[in-house]
Amino acid sequence: MKLATALANTLETAGENAKYDAAVKCLLADKMILAWILKSCVDEFRETAVPEIAAVYIEGDPQIAEVPVLPDEAGPGTKISATGVEDVTLTEGTITFDIRFEATVPGRKEKISLIINLEAQNDFYPGYPLVKRGLYYCSRMISSQYGTVFTKSHYEKIKKVYSIWICMNPPKKRRNTITGYSISEKNYIGQVKEPAQNYDLLAAVMIGLGTPEDGTYEGILKLLGVLLSSDIKPDQKQEILERDFSIPMTETLQRQVYDMCNLSKGVEEKGFEKAELSAIKNLMQKLKMTAEQAMETLDISADKRAHYSALLDK
Repeated sequence: MKLATALANTLETAGENAKYDAAVKCLLADKMILAWILKSCVDEFRETAVPEIAAVYIEGDPQIAEVPVLPDEAGPGTKISATGVEDVTLTEGTITFDIRFEATVPGRKEKISLIINLEAQNDFYPGYPLVKRGLYYCSRMISSQYGTVFTKSHYEKIKKVYSIWICMNPPKKRRNTITGYSISEKNYIGQVKEPAQNYDLLAAVMIGLGTPEDGTYEGILKLLGVLLSSDIKPDQKQEILERDFSIPMTETLQRQVYDMCNLSKGVEEKGFEKAELSAIKNLMQKLKMTAEQAMETLDISADKRAHYSALLDK
């Protein structure tokens, strides 16, 4: 019974986290918000106005964990989407791309598109360098273009890709920072100047969010900080988005802001409850306390004690 209850609690918590994650992705996929990200993080859009980027250059509807790319499973004649959000191979495992979309580069005679992979990352140290993962994602997005964007030896058709990471809990040195990693030309002997479009094909960008106390807190750093904050109320978020960033609060965006805030509160409460239950159990096991003694020691409020007692009895 206890095992079943533990599994149920785990699944419930996972469900809440999944809902919150989905709500964040929906918010970030709003074209005006994506336009701000492009203007702030992608060199090709720095001189273009945000409303113009949103209305003219972002193509179609951004994909949010919708279309799979299965290179190992696709049979002859199978069409593989060039902008799939999940890239899977038998040898390399599954990669989930949170949001993918294409954007035409302003000011170019020919139509060149960028494939943008936008990730909302909560853990900056997941056991490996996040920058390497970003560059790996870029590599996979380039290699997945074979057979869709180009075939045979037409490498001139390869589209540039960006992997943009929004890191919500970065280490202190990365708070309120935007850092890019890309390919550059370096002459070791002689002076050669290759056209940049022949090698400037990928870039990983790390956005480290922070607070006003962490230094520079303006532009996209403030926008995303406000949008993803669990402390700022929905009404305040709407006011800041409209006043400081000219983002019209449509009914859809308004609903998404409220959904994310409500789910954020739920995830936070679930996490706090789990931590308190764990502390109670530790005191009961290590100090041989009763549940009531453990809750008294931890100063658990009276209105929560009956709820925790019921969970401990299961």
